[in-house]
Amino acid sequence: MGVESNAKQNLENFSRSIMEFASGFETESSFLSFQAALEYVFKLAEKERIILAIDEYPYVARSSKSLTSTLQLLIDKYKDISKLMLILCGSSMSYMEDHVLAYKAPLYGRRTAQIKLLPFDFEETCACFKKLSDEDKAIIYGIAGGTPQYLLQMSDELSIEDNIKNTYLNPMSFLYEEPTNLIKQEVREPAIYTAIITAIATGSSRMSEISSKVGEDTNVCTNYIKNLINLGIVQKETPYGETASRKSIYSIEDNMFRFWYRFVIDNNSMIVRGAAALVYKRIEPQISDYMGKVFEEICKQYLWKRLLSGNCPIEFKSLGRWWGNNPQEKAQAEINIMGEQDKNTALIAECKWTNEKVDLGVLDNLVKRSELFHYKTKHYYLFSKSGFTKGCIDKANEMDNVSLVKFSDIIVPFRNCGSGRSPARRYFRGM
Repeated sequence: MGVESNAKQNLENFSRSIMEFASGFETESSFLSFQAALEYVFKLAEKERIILAIDEYPYVARSSKSLTSTLQLLIDKYKDISKLMLILCGSSMSYMEDHVLAYKAPLYGRRTAQIKLLPFDFEETCACFKKLSDEDKAIIYGIAGGTPQYLLQMSDELSIEDNIKNTYLNPMSFLYEEPTNLIKQEVREPAIYTAIITAIATGSSRMSEISSKVGEDTNVCTNYIKNLINLGIVQKETPYGETASRKSIYSIEDNMFRFWYRFVIDNNSMIVRGAAALVYKRIEPQISDYMGKVFEEICKQYLWKRLLSGNCPIEFKSLGRWWGNNPQEKAQAEINIMGEQDKNTALIAECKWTNEKVDLGVLDNLVKRSELFHYKTKHYYLFSKSGFTKGCIDKANEMDNVSLVKFSDIIVPFRNCGSGRSPARRYFRGM
């Protein structure tokens, strides 16, 4: 396990692990260099299959600048005679991509496999909180995302209010400074990155709005945002089926970052003074609105699982949002989820995370918006947190190309469908 220290300590820890494996007991003796230690393991694996896993590899490699080149040398030397399986893990995505996976990295071309280890999706998150209500499971997913370490900070013995107070609104908790710590680990100028993420999280979605809010030129912001996209923190969206960059918008992809930058950073002064209850009173009325985007993601995961299990009426190739001008109404229109099977066939969906039942008007509006597209075959999905009115149900039955899905219905099918995935923060590398 790499530690954020100097080469001497990492070599001592590494040597101790090797000698404990080789002799069966702990020893204080240490190899003179990483090359000597690694060569010993490569030779040890000439007779039997051995797995050497170095976790938090960036800490070790940063402390010993020649380590990566040493590995390159030994892999090439022993590739035909050693049975060693070498696994390098790292939570710093930028380091693993730039110094391990990149074309110019010394280890390029020597890996036999790589895994971008992804956070849990909603289904997998639900399995961690068996005592919570279905709605509370969704909120936990919305505020913590699917990273296991963040989910471990939440308790299904507590209410949503107490979970938020104990984590994000508690200066001594693990999650209180996690986003800023991660940014500092990944980038050189955390202040500008923080300003950009805050601008996006609080509603600035277009590049011009973001640069204005941050006070930097758009060209400067563009470069920083590219890095945030690569880190899986920000996502760039264009209207479904379009490629025009001038219509692009940006949003926070990682749920933990989105919640923290929307609700925690602006209330920091009150949080450090112990005013968690007062801050939560400010947050609580906004949770339902915040969950709208989260519910859209949950619905997308549901649709992907239905597709992969062969139970979706439209075999779409991708899913996305659409927004643009409605010339009939002379106003902007939006469709929450769209997915094409081909030029003539599409799935079109609307998601509503409200305490009211979805009525006939929502279905009628969705049908009208779909007329902006020239698909011959359309299947409509309405997703609702609270169900549907009788008028909406009757109309859906009459149309025969509408699926009405309550949130409570989503939970059960998740257990029997395929797999959906979301953004990541960790890499696995096998050689």
